[in-house]
Amino acid sequence: MRIPHSLPYLANIPRTVLALAALTCMSATAQIPPTPPAADAESKDAKPASQTTLDRVEVTGTASETEQRRASTASKIIIGKEDIERFGDSSVSEVLKRLPGVTTGGRPGRGGDVRMRGMGGGYTQLLVNGERMPPGFSLDNLPPDQVERIEVLRAPTAEYGARAVAGTINIVLKEALKKTLNEVKLGLGAEQDRLSPSASWTRNDKFGEHIAYTLTLSVNKSDSRDDNDTRTRWYDLPTGNQLLDQHETGYGTNHREGVHLNGRVQIGLGQGESLILMPFFVMSQSNSFTQSQLDQAAGGVIAQPYASYTSEGDGRFTMMRTNAQWQKNLGDGNRVELRYGVGGGTYESHSIRNELDTTGALSRTVADQSSTKENGWNLTGKLSQQLASEHSLVSGLELDSSKRRQSRTTLQNGLPILTDFGDDLNASSMRVATYIQDEWNASKQISAYAGLRWEGIETSSDSDAYDVRNRSSVLTPLLHATWRPDEKSRDQWRTSLTRSYKSATLSDLIARPSISQRFPTGANEVGSPDRAGNPNLAPELARGFELAYEHYLDKGGLLSANFFHRRISDLMRNVVALEDVSWSTDKRWVSRPQNVGNATAQGIELEAKFRLDEMWPTALPVSVRTNVSFFDSSVDQVPGPNNRLEGQPKGTANIGADYKFRGLPLSVGASVNYTPAYDLQLSDIQSTTMGAKVVTDAFLVWFINPKAQLRLSASNLAPRDYLNTSSILSGTQRQDNESDNPSHIRWGARLELKL
Repeated sequence: MRIPHSLPYLANIPRTVLALAALTCMSATAQIPPTPPAADAESKDAKPASQTTLDRVEVTGTASETEQRRASTASKIIIGKEDIERFGDSSVSEVLKRLPGVTTGGRPGRGGDVRMRGMGGGYTQLLVNGERMPPGFSLDNLPPDQVERIEVLRAPTAEYGARAVAGTINIVLKEALKKTLNEVKLGLGAEQDRLSPSASWTRNDKFGEHIAYTLTLSVNKSDSRDDNDTRTRWYDLPTGNQLLDQHETGYGTNHREGVHLNGRVQIGLGQGESLILMPFFVMSQSNSFTQSQLDQAAGGVIAQPYASYTSEGDGRFTMMRTNAQWQKNLGDGNRVELRYGVGGGTYESHSIRNELDTTGALSRTVADQSSTKENGWNLTGKLSQQLASEHSLVSGLELDSSKRRQSRTTLQNGLPILTDFGDDLNASSMRVATYIQDEWNASKQISAYAGLRWEGIETSSDSDAYDVRNRSSVLTPLLHATWRPDEKSRDQWRTSLTRSYKSATLSDLIARPSISQRFPTGANEVGSPDRAGNPNLAPELARGFELAYEHYLDKGGLLSANFFHRRISDLMRNVVALEDVSWSTDKRWVSRPQNVGNATAQGIELEAKFRLDEMWPTALPVSVRTNVSFFDSSVDQVPGPNNRLEGQPKGTANIGADYKFRGLPLSVGASVNYTPAYDLQLSDIQSTTMGAKVVTDAFLVWFINPKAQLRLSASNLAPRDYLNTSSILSGTQRQDNESDNPSHIRWGARLELKL
């Protein structure tokens, strides 16, 4: 394999980290036991006359999610298959919204971007099978049927990576054979008389004695409609007079089809040695249509940009990835693991927007066509050693390379715009990381974790008009500890000291502008800025502290409280400023990401999971799951009050319960998810208010027979409008924008068959 040009970057890895990793590898090699000589055939077959031959019996078991959480030194929440499928959710993000401290963007019942601790904008590290996914991939498009379990790490670890200021969510897809299974699930969702069918098939089996496989195929189709109502007003602050009043109403429809294929083949190569192949394929395509009407009151300070518009678009995303993992037990608790992955993704989109004036005549047409292709590979090596004195040492090296080619053409009234920046863009990134971590069971009461990770990222891009180069590296020490008051105690305390970071994305770095749709030519307005990147962004760094208390109940229940604190430096935030730009002779308002300063975030997460009869012996065995979280943050360079991190609410709460009837083949349950309204000061001129979100879900399962069950579900049972407002100051004017986004009930039915 040819070494990529960026690998000399290895020279920048701190020598301490490389030395520790090298010493670990040398030590493990020395501990590999020699292969014993072959026994003599005659002596091997000879058996005493009195010897009785017994058949070999293997008993395997898996610890419960609660027991795995309890045994983990670093704080980890594990969501198993039963919890994932309980409410019949249509997307993984809808499952995640019920977890402690997790919120989602978007209107109620629509999923959206996932945020831990309410921190959006890339603070949450999202992984699938421990890997980052290419651009265009969304958790909203991943069916829960494909998922085996979800791992939530509240603090970073050396092995999973330190790009996790808020935490890490790792989606683990269906794993190798646990039991022979041939299962089919047929589903149908309905919202506003629009139907969304789905189907999935899972097959677990063996080829002979040494090959086990799992195959899951999911197909789905969704059809949705969203109504929108937006009001824009401008005011003159000295006089209080209204300068502009615009009211825009409309709707949008979206049709999406998707196919997901996930496989896992485990091949036994010998005693303690195996090869695992993991293909993963995703294909989705969508078609959208938007229609909008703009009414502007007479006497406005600007001319009405259009009276109405229609927009049509389509998109297609395809991703194929294959991983191969080889692992071998070296004896005495030592193990080596190598993993290689290769894959790529393609995202294509086309759209056309037609604007009409007040007479109904066509006034402007904007056509946009883009194509993005990304290919990459990754190689990781991990060595695990069981040392004396209850030390478990893990060291590893990771290489990750990706290349992206993007082409885009934008035509306005048939003529190309932004030609100075070129239509084609080539970008590449190279990531190198090395780490070492030690988990130490000092006693039956105390366990500790110490980790050190170095990670470097080099990003480069070029187009006809400009080049972008960005290089950054971070050294992150990590400490976790768990303490039980006594070895039989059901109480335990956790604490963590961490350093984590958030790196700039390629879209943050690339400076190709995106022009305001409302004001494509001439001067634009502060409320409708152009958008562009910033190639000089530095990564954010965060020092973290965690303190948690957990109490485990006799029958598997849990009570916990977790406090977190983060101190962030070089905070990145989009800043709107009036600039001289190359794409217009007029000054334009442009929104660019900037390193604006420092911030602090903290909060507390409370959680309880139990059965009522654990608390009150005479109560029904109703399973209760509830959590409530409180968040707070402040940005030093932004005046208060409400100068919190972007997108962070003041908290979130969930309460849910389910019950399986005695003597009846029925199970029922419900949950309520609540995120309160909040105000947010983004800068000295920008502020926003986000409306409250309340999502009520319910389900009923009818166990028809041991091989068939019917699951009925309802999401967003009490629909309410999602209200958002934003304000921005421009000199002596204030511009207010208010949007009202209605939501609706989604009904679902799913037949689950074991063949």
